[in-house]
Amino acid sequence: MEGCGSMEVVSGHERHFHVCNALIDMYAKCGNVLSGRLVFEEMAERDLSTWNSMICGFISNELLDSAVQLFGGLKLEGIKPDVITFNMLMDAYFRMGLCDEASKVFEQIEAPDIISWTTLISGYSRAGKYATCLIIFKDMVNGGGIFPDVDSLSLILVSCRHLRALMCGKAIHGYGIKTQQPGGRFYRSAGPALMTMYARCDSFHYARTVFALMDRSDVVAWNAMILAFVESESRDLAPECFGEMQRSDIRNDQTTISTVLPVCDLNHGKQIHAYATKHIFHTSVAVWNSVIHMYSMCGKIEAAYSVFTTAKTRDLVTWNAMIRGFGMHRLAQAALNLLQDMKRVGVHADALTFTSVLSACHHSGLVEEGIELFESMTGEYGFVPRMEHYSCVVNMLARVGRLEAAINFIHQMPLELDKSVWGALLTACLDQQNVEVGKLAAEKLIQLEPERAGHYVALYSIYAEAGRWDDAVKVRKEMEGRGSVKPSGQSWITIGN
Repeated sequence: MEGCGSMEVVSGHERHFHVCNALIDMYAKCGNVLSGRLVFEEMAERDLSTWNSMICGFISNELLDSAVQLFGGLKLEGIKPDVITFNMLMDAYFRMGLCDEASKVFEQIEAPDIISWTTLISGYSRAGKYATCLIIFKDMVNGGGIFPDVDSLSLILVSCRHLRALMCGKAIHGYGIKTQQPGGRFYRSAGPALMTMYARCDSFHYARTVFALMDRSDVVAWNAMILAFVESESRDLAPECFGEMQRSDIRNDQTTISTVLPVCDLNHGKQIHAYATKHIFHTSVAVWNSVIHMYSMCGKIEAAYSVFTTAKTRDLVTWNAMIRGFGMHRLAQAALNLLQDMKRVGVHADALTFTSVLSACHHSGLVEEGIELFESMTGEYGFVPRMEHYSCVVNMLARVGRLEAAINFIHQMPLELDKSVWGALLTACLDQQNVEVGKLAAEKLIQLEPERAGHYVALYSIYAEAGRWDDAVKVRKEMEGRGSVKPSGQSWITIGN
């Protein structure tokens, strides 16, 4: 790669670790990781920092398999990895979606540092395993001998937000105020996460209080406030907050636009779309994605498709937004056609893509087409179906009355069934008043979540609709005996004194 160095440099300095390591790092930052690998291979000797530089280069360029393979080579060379190596390997596994492998790497670290713990929490957070994040955080502060920094506190607030764990979030808030550096550093860094956590937990007055403590001239604070509106019951106020931001002469960015658009009505959405087109945001793929979503939600699928076709750049989210829009409007064939277009231009579908298309087939009644797509996921697209895709197929079959086929499909599933599959079957049985299959689904749900009163209520309803009152009474007594009620929230994390 011209302009990023010359291989002639290596011949005279191949034994100088710091020179070669710097070259590897430079090539990786230039996106020319293959030249970096050539430097690595031509080195007569390599130290641990060399291996770390090369592994880091692979990861930063999303060559995750190569990073993992190189780690194996490091071990074969007899070089002992350090905490930096393990932290990078954890990150690679998490990016590959291999949470268990990442966790095994963490267990090999003799003395995990704050980056190790933060990488572990961040990885599980990206995987949507927020309850696990809280457990890890508890282990870190109570047994790991590590004091959380503002980054780890912000991460755990994200988990509190998704779990609606208000008391836990308040505990983190209090700890942050008590321990972080003065001068508003905690609010500058963790303020956005705090605001959205409070809003998600229906404590909007706390979100406003945090906003008042932040720098009101900072676009990040305003973006967080808009997101707080979006994630609360007051989402219709998000466009008004955007207007107030403009009146305050705060320069908004693409995050502002892409955050507010999905909750706009058609009138506000058109205005913000025009604003984005007039300003520099017309080049932002994130903004285009939000415009597509807004028009789809407002019933203007033609306008959404027009934006899609004229977008100068498209990423996977763009394709998914348009496919999801077609699904909302029960245009399953259009969604299927767009999936083929994705494949033709070399865009790899992800889990959300297939969920959206399968859902479109379900809502449009294209059962056979949906099943055909499901069966082609592994062979044609190289994607192993996940639980949500199995659930879509069960839903498709059950909703058209093919309960026996749905049961047979469930019995052939290679995954351990979760509540989404049995819940889809139970919903269909309630609609069709199928007692026996509904009883099976409800009992499976009760086994999975014995504390959830809703499952008992569903089974009670099935028996009651069928006139089987003795069985209905038994279910009610069992529910009362188990005390199946929604537990009140409580905080179990203790930090410091």
